[in-house]
Amino acid sequence: MLIKDVVHGFGPRAEFVSENWGESKLAERYGVKRYPAVFVDDILIASPSDFGGWGDPSGKYAPWREKSNHDKFQNDLTRMIEQLLRGEKELAAEGRTKTGEEDDIAKLPALSVRDLDGRPIDFALLAGKTVVVEFWATWCPPCRSTLSWLGELKRRNAEKVVVVAVAVESEEAQVRELTKALGTPVSFVMSTPELIAPFGTFGSVPRMFVFDSQGKTAGIFYGATPDLHEKAGRLIDKLTK
Repeated sequence: MLIKDVVHGFGPRAEFVSENWGESKLAERYGVKRYPAVFVDDILIASPSDFGGWGDPSGKYAPWREKSNHDKFQNDLTRMIEQLLRGEKELAAEGRTKTGEEDDIAKLPALSVRDLDGRPIDFALLAGKTVVVEFWATWCPPCRSTLSWLGELKRRNAEKVVVVAVAVESEEAQVRELTKALGTPVSFVMSTPELIAPFGTFGSVPRMFVFDSQGKTAGIFYGATPDLHEKAGRLIDKLTK
């Protein structure tokens, strides 16, 4: 009812549609196999983990039973619809709503993780290199092209760039299968709430963080915009010169 209430508030300018994921063209397009998932037009704006799905306590609207999280979701959905009605589709596609919250972080978090092969990655020991942290999911088709692109970028800058690809909302078996098929020379890591938390609140993937050789945040890229690779590549080239 929360979604219906928001949509009906826009009168004839917006329409609410409920679909069975097994019959949904949007679900098929994005590879969504778990619900709830919320789309505005053809943009995926909320996925199961946002509501605390799959035991993720870091979800943007978790715990879902609390009224404050209902209100937050309604406000975010309202802003998203308003953006599209104003013709701001690119902003909406990035998954960014104009709230008082800031997802930006000033520097690379001091985390220590292990990749899928058990190799340790200590972010504190990466000084002197450009570090790219990409958050992605197996059900996100645009993420795959970005992972392939990041692999090529890594090949060209093997000694200067470290790429860490963090899989969210994904089963490890599926991550291993996909990464094997892609064959990209990046470090693949399974997400945990402790790993995600320092990077801010997540409303969508892909999301890419780029840090300079001093560990300072050089750029954050939200969503799979048409010029994502061009913009991120230009920034990384500048940092590695």
